[in-house]
This record gives sequence, C-alpha cells and structure tokens, in this order.
Amino acid sequence: MLPFGRHPLLNAIAPDSAYLFEEVPSSRSGITWMHTAGKSPMKHLPETSGAGCAFLDYDNDGWMDIYLVNSGKADFYTPAKPLHNALYRNNRDGTFTDITEKAGMGGGGYGMGVAVGDYNGDGFPDLYVTQFRRNILYRNNGDGTFTDVTDKAGVACAGWSSSAVWFDYDNDGRLDLFVCQFAEFDASLGCGTDKDGVRHYCIPRIFKPRPSWLFHNNGDGTFTDVSKESGIAEHMGKAWGVVAADFNGDGLMDLFVANDTVANFLFMNRGPANGGAFKFEEAGFTAGVAYSEDGRARSGMGVDAADFNNDGAMDLFVANIDEEIFSLYSNNGVSKNGDVSFDDLAMPLGIGMATRWMSGWGLKFFDYDNDGDLDLILANGFPDDLVDEISSKVTYREPLLLFHREGKTFRDVSAEGGPAFAKNYAARGLAIGDFNNDGAVDALVSVNDGAPVLLKNTAAAGRHWLGVHLVGKKSNSDAVGARIVYQAGDLKRSRTKVGGGSFLSSHDPRLVLGIGERTRIDWIEVHWPLPGGGVERFTDLPIDRYVRIIEGRGRLE
Repeated sequence: MLPFGRHPLLNAIAPDSAYLFEEVPSSRSGITWMHTAGKSPMKHLPETSGAGCAFLDYDNDGWMDIYLVNSGKADFYTPAKPLHNALYRNNRDGTFTDITEKAGMGGGGYGMGVAVGDYNGDGFPDLYVTQFRRNILYRNNGDGTFTDVTDKAGVACAGWSSSAVWFDYDNDGRLDLFVCQFAEFDASLGCGTDKDGVRHYCIPRIFKPRPSWLFHNNGDGTFTDVSKESGIAEHMGKAWGVVAADFNGDGLMDLFVANDTVANFLFMNRGPANGGAFKFEEAGFTAGVAYSEDGRARSGMGVDAADFNNDGAMDLFVANIDEEIFSLYSNNGVSKNGDVSFDDLAMPLGIGMATRWMSGWGLKFFDYDNDGDLDLILANGFPDDLVDEISSKVTYREPLLLFHREGKTFRDVSAEGGPAFAKNYAARGLAIGDFNNDGAVDALVSVNDGAPVLLKNTAAAGRHWLGVHLVGKKSNSDAVGARIVYQAGDLKRSRTKVGGGSFLSSHDPRLVLGIGERTRIDWIEVHWPLPGGGVERFTDLPIDRYVRIIEGRGRLE
C-alpha cells in the first residue's frame, strides 16, 4: 500500500448521502472516549472552556490518527476516577483503536488544547498539550510511544494555558513555540453570583490579564523563554486562539491572538533589532483588528488565517460571543509606510447576521467541496450552561455552521450539512483532516463534557484534487509558512500553510488542492519559507491522490 496514495477500496465507494457531511457514530468509528469537564456548583471557568482535539499522523503511515484532550486533577477539581487524554490509531478502514496507554499519552492534569509539530526535525510529529498550571511536551520516539520531555525542554508554563502554535519566527529552520495564556485564575474567587444568588460561568472581566509565552527552539531539545526580549511579555491579554502567518509578505511569520474582553493582538514580526533579538510589535489597533468597529473589546475565541478572496494577502477570521458579531477581516495589503490594515467584511459577505446569536470557538477555512474556493466551518456553544433560563435567543448548546464561498460572498449551507448540523452541541475545539484519504477533508469537533463528533465529508465526491504533504529540509520540517500556487486550466489558486488556527486544536498537515470538475493540474509551485526560501515548480502531476514533496529534491514522492 502506498502510504501517500489513495486507498484502492475507496475508489469504488460511491457516496450514498444527500448531505454534505455524514456523522460517523462511535459504533462505527470505535471512538468511545468522552470528555469530562468536572462541572461544579462553583462554576469555575476552566470547566466550560475546553477541550481541544487534533488530527495527526503519529506513526507516519500516511493516515490521520486522532488525539483528544480531557480534564483531570486540578486545585479546583478532583475526579472521582482517573481521567485521561486519548490517542486513537487509524486502522485505515474507517475505524480507530485506542492506543493511549501503550503510547504513554494519557496526560496528567486539567487539559485544554493540543499543538502538533515536529520540533526536533526527526520526521515524527510531537505533541504539546496545554493545561491548567502545567503543560506537557511529548516527544515522539518513532516507535509508537512518546516521552514526556517537558522539564528538559523548559516549556511547562506555570499558568492557565489555552491554545498554542508551532512556527519558525526567526527563520533558523526550527519550530519555535507560542503559548497563549488566559487570565490569572483564582479558584477561590470564582465568578460570583447574580442578583438572585445563582452562580454562572461568567464573562471573565473579573480576572486579571496575563502575558503569553514565546519559546525559542535551541536545536538541542531545549527551549529558551524569549517572551520578554521579543516584546511579547509587554502585552497583557486573555488569550484564547492564535494563528501564525505572514500578514505583510516580508518573509517573517507574524501572530494574531484573540483575546477575551480585552483588545486582540496582532504581533508583527520586525526581525532582529540592531542584529540582536527578534522583536514583535503589537499593531492590532492600527491594523483595525483589536476592537469592534464601534471601538469595543470583544470576547475573541476561535481564529484562523487564509487568503479567502484570492488576492495574495492573508486574511483573518475571529469568532466572538453572541451579539458581538464574528469578524471576517480582509487584508488591504501593505501601505506605502509598510503598515498592514484590515476591513471587517463579516456583514456584507453574509457571515455577520448568520452568527449574531452564536458564540464561536473552533473554526477553519477549508475547501470542503474541492471547487478551488475556501469555505468555512464553525463550532459553537455559549459558555454559561444556565443561559437557556435567562435568554429567549441564546442557548448553551448551539448548532455547527457551514458557509460556502460563492462569488464574493459566503452562503450559509448549514441546512444542507446533514443531521449533525441540525443538532446542538457545547462545541469547543475543531480540527480538519482527511481521515479516510479520499481527498474530501473531514472534520472533528470536541464537545465540552461530551463525546467528540467525527464528520465524514461527502460533498467533494466526484470533484478532483491533489493532496500535498510538504516536508522542509532547510526550512522548518513542517513547512509552516509555505505557499503552494497551482493552475488547472482556467483555475489558478494558492494555499498557504499557516501555523495553528481554530481553538485548542491542530490539523492534518497536508494541503488539499481542489480543482472541481477539471481533470488535470497544469502545474504547482511550492514557495518554501525561509531560511530555504526557494521556489520549486512541478508539472506532469497526478490527481486524486496524495504526494509528498521534500524540499530541494525536485520530485514528487
């Protein structure tokens, strides 16, 4: 079996669904794990905030496995029985097997999210699990097991961590690590009570903001905390989501951070200051992404970046809480003085009103029907599980949303999504990945205090595609920051590999290039990130299969 080809059995399977996605029940998938939030009468905010999930190929067999994050013992929670995270191996037939114990990946704290990246460049993906009080770095041993190397690496982070992202901020070819820190949480403080003496999961205005962390990869298995010297530590936030991308096209990876009740951050990478440490300038206000259009800080949660309008500049999406309106920020490009700015087009492009009464967490731009245009999926749920008792429009459990890119707007196609889109969830994390290698990108949704939802894509059946797994050599091993430009007849598009995105979650590292009904891809160009920075062009391309491109080899594998 070719590890990056399409499974031959899948070629003969015709879709039998009238919907865009099919929910795969646990009886078929074998995924029986459940998230436990440890909800208490005190309504501690971490109880309603997690958790995340990931698609990853931990054993390099070309098939996406699944990792799910659970809660656990904390200073505000002692579970009645031991809880654990879960690693599920893909059996290549639509089912998964729990191998958590064998792999040594059970966790050991109150878990929040997961970021996947090959930080040591050995070709095997490693996992960074964020938690309340202490995080875990799992090094992939390459034999189906993992080792907790947190202490040696120096990336424990004694705070409340949420999302994290692997990216190469200084272009040395090694993946560095940014970790979002949420508020300064005090379990004894809680959220207080309302006028009737009832406790709720509250808006976190009462909690003090904290700075996030930036760690430099030293190349020897250790990291150096460069939060202060880089300028990151100067900015106090309540960070939920993060995405890494080059927003001004200068070859340096920037960061967008969604904050709750305080201004969002746009950390622009300004490179080495006077030949010394790399510096980040916080430019959210001048770029127009810090506040709402009327100047209010919102409850920023899930984020993503992509060039959704095909103009060559990386755009942004931010999900907020109900009535605040989600934001779809179109990048205006770089001005004459070198600044970057954005316009919020959520309302005119059809996103704003559709999300008015929603609270968004996990989300991702992706081309679900392989027509060459980026669509959008959103996982939603209100934080307070008592909101149904006090609101006629907002509910604790909310539906998933799916938007299809049509011309210059997005159309809400959630009603066509399938039965899963007609249900309500306390959804939090969301990851995208092609778990059955049919070229139709699937989705995984983590549910707070519930079972995860696995969605099989049936919308892309009959559409053609090419899946590309990029492997950096001079560049970082995951090729974060790489851009693929491709042409198929009258269709010319580009896809950029961002770092992170969504909420507490990590995605299939492969890029799927959709070409619709066209039967041939004329060429693709891979623009590798620095320090490699080269451009490789490929013709005579296959379709409807996955290929691997290793930087500098000049061929498909």
